Amino acid sequence: MSSKRFKKLPEKTSELPSELIEKLIPEVKKNCTTKFDESIDLSFQINNKQKKGEINIRTVVNLPGGTGKKVKVAVVCEDAKSSEAKSAGADIVGGDDFIDKIKAGELNFEKLICTPSMMIKLSKLGKVLGPKGLMPNPKLGSVTEDLKKAVSEAKSGQAEIRNDKDGNIGVSIGKKSFKDEFIIKNYNAILETLEKEKSNNTLKGDLIKSSFITSSMGVSYKIKLGKNI
Repeated sequence: MSSKRFKKLPEKTSELPSELIEKLIPEVKKNCTTKFDESIDLSFQINNKQKKGEINIRTVVNLPGGTGKKVKVAVVCEDAKSSEAKSAGADIVGGDDFIDKIKAGELNFEKLICTPSMMIKLSKLGKVLGPKGLMPNPKLGSVTEDLKKAVSEAKSGQAEIRNDKDGNIGVSIGKKSFKDEFIIKNYNAILETLEKEKSNNTLKGDLIKSSFITSSMGVSYKIKLGKNI
């Protein structure tokens, strides 16, 4: 039996024509009728199946409008770099002793950053960190000597863009409580990143086949990108 809230949601939005993001945000927010601050999410279907092989995207985007989430950041580094990490706002900072705690399954953080020399030791913990998506990666900026920058960016708001085997990408660009302008800024940052990924990969046709916007408990609307990516 459908709830009263569900019955108030619009039907068959998939049959509506695509619209620019500016027009869709108010509609999506209108459907946010739950008691919590629903997230505003994007989903993309990309053209990852190519004759010369599959295209896999995995990168990080700094969201100018923030994420609305407090991220607990941990740093594994040498003693000489610990003050840099702490001053940047890292929640947990440690060296070999901290690595032992991680090995024992103590994963009370959401983002892990390390220096290159410490990555050699952390790489042995793939079975612990890998399944949780916590293994630092130099391509994602989480293996670096510049701890100040890495911690600051992780705290200010980042989103990871990663497609699954079927070419689906899901990413949050804010919450209902966000001003529309901040959601739009985050949306544009995502598109700019995908555009760069397209130029970095040799592919035929467009990268993005379809795109949608929705809220945590709402319905999806088709987005008109305004340009081919």
